[in-house]
Amino acid sequence: MKRAVVLLSGGLDSATSAAQAIADGYEVFALSFRYGQKHSRELVAAQKIAEHLGITEHFIMDVNLSQWGGSSLTDVNQAIPQSGVQIGDIPSTYVPGRNTVFLAIALSLAEAKQAEAIYLGINAVDYSGYPDCRPEYLAAYQKLADLSSKVGIEGHAPQLVAPLVLDTKVEIIQKAVKLGVPIAETWSCYQGGEHPCGLCDSCRIRDEALIKAGYPELTSQNAQK
Repeated sequence: MKRAVVLLSGGLDSATSAAQAIADGYEVFALSFRYGQKHSRELVAAQKIAEHLGITEHFIMDVNLSQWGGSSLTDVNQAIPQSGVQIGDIPSTYVPGRNTVFLAIALSLAEAKQAEAIYLGINAVDYSGYPDCRPEYLAAYQKLADLSSKVGIEGHAPQLVAPLVLDTKVEIIQKAVKLGVPIAETWSCYQGGEHPCGLCDSCRIRDEALIKAGYPELTSQNAQK
């Protein structure tokens, strides 16, 4: 059976990407990170999602990017913005080098497990403007993957697959429902409270799309009831 590594953050997009990899016929190895984020809610969600999808090998790595700060997701002295997405601005929730680091480790895991693909839930449509969520970023990283490993030199480096990269958030929700993703179990909020805050960029984008897709009962406002 062909194999794939899936970067599983615990959010809606990564969960849908994992479900898509399974639907595409892959045996999946999930990879999550404790990267110094302020809360562990997304990792709890990632474990629940892996279990729901029947993923038996789920690796959780420690890569503490909070040691040097640079993001409101990792620096306790920075507040997470709650004023909404500012078009054209890269918000303080951007974590310097995060996807670059995560993909490097995913490449190592993929080579060790003889995986043919690496699935990730990056999106360049309804998102906060992160530079490492764009198709051109992924294409450049594929070139690195082709050059940086034994399997790459042999001509069969893992393919980097971003099945949602050009989808709207509404389309992602529709795919998630079709693939049986437990949307209520995913955690996209940048905060780590008992319920999603409903105010951070991630919550706002997700809630708007859930309403448009016809699932208002899954929004953060209803989760808080």
